[in-house]
Amino acid sequence: MGRTLGRLCFLLLFSASVVAAQDQIFYHAQIFTADPRNPYAEAVAVRGDKILAVGNLSEVEKTAPGATRTDLEGKSLFPGFIDSHSHAIDGGFNLTNADVTEKVDNFAELQAFIADAKKTGRGMHGEILEILGLPLKFWSHTDTLNQDFSTSSYEKQAIIMRGMDGHTAWANREMLRRAGITPEYLKGLNADQRSYFGFDKNSFEPNGFLVDAGQERVDALMPKPTEAEILAAGRAALQYNYSLGITAWLEPSAPEDTLRSYKMLYEHGELNNEVVAFPRVLAKDPPAELAFVRKQQATYGSIPHLHVTGIKVFADGVAEYPSQTAHLTKPYRNSGRNGELLYDQKIFNQLCIAADKAGLIIHVHAIGDGAVKSALDGIAEARKANGNSHLPHTLTHEQFIRPQDFPRFHELGVISAFQLFWAEGSNDTIEILKPYLDPEIYKWQYPARSVLDNGGIISGASDWPVSTANVFRAIYKAETRKGDEGVLDATQAMPREAMFYAYTRNSAKALNLDSIGTIAPGKRADLILLDRDVLTVSPEEMRDTKVLWTMVAGKVAYRGK
Repeated sequence: MGRTLGRLCFLLLFSASVVAAQDQIFYHAQIFTADPRNPYAEAVAVRGDKILAVGNLSEVEKTAPGATRTDLEGKSLFPGFIDSHSHAIDGGFNLTNADVTEKVDNFAELQAFIADAKKTGRGMHGEILEILGLPLKFWSHTDTLNQDFSTSSYEKQAIIMRGMDGHTAWANREMLRRAGITPEYLKGLNADQRSYFGFDKNSFEPNGFLVDAGQERVDALMPKPTEAEILAAGRAALQYNYSLGITAWLEPSAPEDTLRSYKMLYEHGELNNEVVAFPRVLAKDPPAELAFVRKQQATYGSIPHLHVTGIKVFADGVAEYPSQTAHLTKPYRNSGRNGELLYDQKIFNQLCIAADKAGLIIHVHAIGDGAVKSALDGIAEARKANGNSHLPHTLTHEQFIRPQDFPRFHELGVISAFQLFWAEGSNDTIEILKPYLDPEIYKWQYPARSVLDNGGIISGASDWPVSTANVFRAIYKAETRKGDEGVLDATQAMPREAMFYAYTRNSAKALNLDSIGTIAPGKRADLILLDRDVLTVSPEEMRDTKVLWTMVAGKVAYRGK
């Protein structure tokens, strides 16, 4: 991790006719600009909401002679982090509701948490008790879930527990009864439709497990959030992200409530960071779906700092047992099924061509290697039909990729938004995956280094609240691949500096915003101060980094305690 200031005498000056009273100079810092041409500096000048100059202190001082000077005492100054895949408003709802993320590890802890969520009302939505963020390992124990939460004091209490992956859930018997998910209902479904439900293969009695489309009947029973709850979720999301040094993000699958939350934040004068939002489309009827996106753009696109500039498409589901809805090129060993591709390839190709021609970024959820291939094929058709639009089309998650597809990311100009916090040796990547996948697919799990080495651009992405939004914890996993069960294929470990580029410059590219992502003259003054030199300390020390303050457009939006 050795580094030098290199061409430190360079001066980048953002011209301005008037020297404002709020000019600031930050100096005596380890400054990472995220500009690969001049990645390090020793001073930065800020004028209003913009970067004025960056470089040597003596030269930066000349650009703002009357500026307020702040000695950063050798700490690290970075551009604000950018999350290229974050369900931030959903995360805000988690913060304001009953979320068990990293709070429970066994049934005794779950029982205590749920009892408290019911008693305090934190988990209550009307008559329904909802628990968020459950670890996936609980889904292998539906008998115990029913024993604990479908009987006794919970016999008449409708309960829905949401999995931490955002795709799975478990409903108790009372909730299933209210939703009409009965043996008779399941018998009336075809095999593909039944694959979204857990049930006894002989009696068709549902065990409560639900994945993706299986949640729809339960979701229809949930009360709609109030205006106050939507605004509170937005406020919680902003402050949480700022506390982690995140100053911009991309909201995929942005539903109406999410867009309304950002609109309300703006109306209250609280939306100062950049947010890119992509409505979800299904790739079933491209003309109608793109017309819907244009309507969303007309409604929300004029809100400052909110950019509705793309579409989100699901190619498949998730790979872990018992869900197994991710689309693979070879079948799951226990079921003989390949998972499901959620669209017709020809229609998806048409959508890609039309969206690209309309100037919309295509952002695809693709977990299985078959889904990754399919998504790349659709974007290839758009490049072929329209030429290179230079739009930063993106695949996200990419848990499994065929080796022959590694170079295609570079060839097609497709960004890879991995969630590398998941790239660890753990139950989720071993016990509930390895026995069920073809070995040739399983060996290429979260192959970030292979994509990087083949010229691909990797952006930083969390999928919060599915996993933590903490950039340092994610980079620790990307660099070490360590989990509580060992290392997950060390050959795919990412260089640390490459990950800091991923969460700054590369994520700005994924958002298609050139006003952020680097410390350079004319860019927004989105800056974060860190309590250590994160480029040189050990992985463990880097993982525990604290954000001392976060600046959004020249104003401090968060200060650490």
